[in-house]
Amino acid sequence: MSRAELELKTPGLRAGYYLCFFGMYVFQPALFDLLSEEIQENPGMNILLTPVQQKLAKKEKYLALEIQGRRYDTSKMFGLLQAQIALGLAGQKRDEVLTVLLQTLAEYRKE
Repeated sequence: MSRAELELKTPGLRAGYYLCFFGMYVFQPALFDLLSEEIQENPGMNILLTPVQQKLAKKEKYLALEIQGRRYDTSKMFGLLQAQIALGLAGQKRDEVLTVLLQTLAEYRKE
């Protein structure tokens, strides 16, 4: 069983479906107050945003937009590259992106 299956269950979602925070945020001032508290309570420690967002959600209304899409893990090797390629292929200049990719692959094949 994967870590996601064990730790990321969301009531109301069937097995294998997960919610996550990603993308662009617009934060209310209260989040910065909570971040400040977290920094004071844990000086010198790496402060993570997600637990602070969870605290905020317990204190006040927290708005989010649920979308259908693909997720790319940019913390894994080549994850960022995969995400950038997918983004390029989804855009209006898809043919140009494919051309550049093929040219690059051809150049490296020669070496």
